[in-house]
Order: sequence, then C-alpha cells, then structure tokens
Amino acid sequence: MPGPSVLHDFNHARFVPGAGGFYESWFQRANHPSQPLAFWIRYTVFSPASDPNAAIGELWAVRFDSRAGHSAAKSEWPLARSRFSRDRLDVQIGESVLADGKLRGAANSGGRRIAWDLGYEGGQGPLLLMPPGLYARGFPRAKSLVGVPNCIYRGWIEVDGQRTAVDGWQGSQNHNWGVRHTDAYAYGQVCGFDDAADSFLEVATGRLRIGPWWTPRMTPVVLRHAGREYAFNSLLQSTLRARGRYGLFHWDFASKQGAVRIEGRIEAPREAFIGLRYANPPGGSKHCLNTKLARCELRLRQEDGREVILRAEQRAAFEILTDDPGHGVAIRA
Repeated sequence: MPGPSVLHDFNHARFVPGAGGFYESWFQRANHPSQPLAFWIRYTVFSPASDPNAAIGELWAVRFDSRAGHSAAKSEWPLARSRFSRDRLDVQIGESVLADGKLRGAANSGGRRIAWDLGYEGGQGPLLLMPPGLYARGFPRAKSLVGVPNCIYRGWIEVDGQRTAVDGWQGSQNHNWGVRHTDAYAYGQVCGFDDAADSFLEVATGRLRIGPWWTPRMTPVVLRHAGREYAFNSLLQSTLRARGRYGLFHWDFASKQGAVRIEGRIEAPREAFIGLRYANPPGGSKHCLNTKLARCELRLRQEDGREVILRAEQRAAFEILTDDPGHGVAIRA
C-alpha cells in the first residue's frame, strides 16, 4: 500500500483473517455541548500472535458522567460472527454494526448493558498523526489516525435501560491498528475548544521498548485552527524538537517549528478516569486509563509573534497506557 493512499482508504480494514499478532480498532467519541457527559465506543478485532485461530471481535463502550458515575461494558464475539471490510467502513461484530455515518449495537459485561444507536455527520477531512509514508512501514508498529474530526453525533446511548439523548454532541471517528501496542504512551484529543468550536487537536507522547532499551519519547502534535493545519509530526520533529512529560493524571507537551510554537497541558482528577485492560498481540496486557472529561489549555505562538490561548474545560480526551498497576483506577472492562 503506497503511503499517500492512506488519505483515501483511511477507514478500510488492514486485518487479514488468519494473520496472528494484530489488533485493529475503530472508535467513536463525543461530548455533550455543555454538561460533563461523553461516550466512547470501540469496535475491535484482536488476533493473538500465539494463536491466529483464536482471533475475536470486541465491543467496548463507556459512558462518562462526572455526576452520576461512569459506566463501562465489553463483549467478545468469535471471528465467524464478525466482518471487517477492506474496501470501505463496514464493520459488524455480533449484531452490532458500524458504517459511514452510523453505528448501532450493544456491549454486555459484569451485569451491565450499554446500547447505542447513533449517527454522525459533518466534520473535517482525515487527520494523520504521522506523515503519510509511515503508515505503510513497519515502524512505528502502532498506527493511528482520525477519520472524521469534529463531526456531530445524534441518537442515543443507553446504560441498563436508562437512555441518554445525544443531540449535537461534537466528537470524532477514529481508526488505529498495529502488531503491538505502543509500550507506554499518553494520548490526547480535543474536538472543538470552548471558544474555538472548529479547532481540533491530536497529540501523543510515546516510548517504545526494544529489548532491554527504551527509545526517546516521541511527541507528535497536529493542530487545526483558524483554517490552518500545524503538523509537527515527523519522526525528527517528534523526537528532537518536541517534549512531552506525563504522570498518571497530568501531561505537559510542546513542539516548535521555526517561529511557530505549540505548548499545552492536559489534566484530569483520578475520578474522571475509567480503567480498561488491553490485551497485547505478542502476549500480556496493558492498563488504559481513559477519560473524555479532561481539561486542556493550549498556547499557540504564530509566525508573527501573536499568541492564541485555547481552552477546553471538560471535553478533552486523555488516555494513559501503562504497565504500572499502582495507578489506583479500577479496571472496569
């Protein structure tokens, strides 16, 4: 697959049945326009390296609600009950479906059921967290992109029979895949800032382990603001001209390109997070600490020296992937 084609087949499945050591996910997320409410729904295929015949489809769902409490559920289905199209966005896991502009389904675990019937429209063109050519290469081993930034969701999400209407929630449709998870990372996304509804941020800080050694931190940043895309995401830029430092619940990052500088902070209290267990294709598992109700403050210095400050008080995505079990966040799915 030539690199530039990723802009045209960004949502097509990369998974090949029978291939072991692979994961692929399409996740959808959105925030209520004014209340601390959000959802995150993930359709996944997981194939362990040790046994490709044990590949499964997974459904994950979280409703974030800082007032009533967060809810999570996960279902697993045999690959024979799943479909992942390689020429369009067409995913089916059990009876749950995902296609361009719509998703419907349910996940059940631990006595909890989360169901959804949602449509999305509008938004911007695909956003690549890496340069296009890297999507066709073996490094990095995990790929990520935003299929539809800043789209608008309508429909409903239901937790144990209690339905929440979704009307005008702003969010994104996303796609990621790889042969193993990034060994340690922080990931952030803002779909519309409080005073800049059309602006969009995608950022990560990650490290890879190669044998006993760790790579330097890599911090790609892509910001769309005021009709312009600032893509600070080449390997050289992300490694040598950027910085990213994070703890369990806070993260500072910055990148500079010529006279343009982006620096920001994403943070949330422990109670804003929900814990998820991600199986890793080579074996073992990781803990993902996940919230969609974080705060982000971003400072953009432009070529002419002017500075813009963008804030999202309760609508930033913030995820930490870790092996450290001492984070104190309950694993819910």
